[in-house]
Amino acid sequence: MVSTTSGSDVRPYRGQAVVQGSSRRVRLNAGKEWILFILFMLPNLLLFGLFSFWPMIENIRLSTQRWDMISPVRLGVGMDNYRYLVENATFHRVLLNTAYFTVAAVGLSLVLGLIVALLLNQPLRFRDGARAVVFAPTLLSGAAIGIVWSYIFDPRYGLLAQVLSWVNVSSPDWLNRPEWAMPALIIVYVWKNLGFAAVIFLAGLQAIPRDLYDAARVDGANVWWRFRSVTLPMLSPITFFLLITSILNTFQAFDIIRVMTQGGPVDATNTLIYYVYEQGFVALNAGRSAAASLVLFALMMIITLIQLRFTERRVHYG
Repeated sequence: MVSTTSGSDVRPYRGQAVVQGSSRRVRLNAGKEWILFILFMLPNLLLFGLFSFWPMIENIRLSTQRWDMISPVRLGVGMDNYRYLVENATFHRVLLNTAYFTVAAVGLSLVLGLIVALLLNQPLRFRDGARAVVFAPTLLSGAAIGIVWSYIFDPRYGLLAQVLSWVNVSSPDWLNRPEWAMPALIIVYVWKNLGFAAVIFLAGLQAIPRDLYDAARVDGANVWWRFRSVTLPMLSPITFFLLITSILNTFQAFDIIRVMTQGGPVDATNTLIYYVYEQGFVALNAGRSAAASLVLFALMMIITLIQLRFTERRVHYG
């Protein structure tokens, strides 16, 4: 009896020791994995902190100061820079220009990009060469494109003026008239970015199963209904991606504006990103430039969140 009782007492104790040892090994393995994770992430976190988070924090602090980027003394002005932006008529014009440029450039890029992708998706001759030609402007420098198009838009000697003269139509002074300068920039920007949207749409079109179109034909759907019921829903993830990236890129369009119009004439093409540059490096008011850049950051963040909140509901991933 004693030996039996003693054996029954030993077995639970050994089982408990095995469980405790196993849990200890699990904790040690988890601790090693966390250490390895931190070692891998630490360089990236340091780089993000040094080149992203710290400049953002410094920019917030700078927006409450007045500094000419030369003087060693910075004058604290509180919220005066923000009040100036709210009350300044030029800044209001800049916001309207930014909205006009963004809506027109993004809308035309997506619509024309989809049309070009639909054409390039057909079994045409020289299709591969056409794809390369359409995508080529995306790879070119914005400054170089701006120089070439400035010549094309020249009302006296430009290529567009020569073409219009064949039909006895005079070319407008595109870059020196306020009513024509922004449309000229939109034309150039859409021409440069059309290829990117077309290639992304084309990849989406080629990924759509042909069975869906065959089933739609069997049901009697014509070309328009196949496009509306099959193509557009299946392209919704691509469209959602292009919409976000195009808006963010358009908000940051600078090189073409700098080369072609310098924000003029009479602030007709002065967008928010160019206003940030102008205040910081032309007017030498770093505080006002920092405040405007935070407005740009806030607008980009709000637009992205709205798209993620509402637009993604219409995206079809199946």
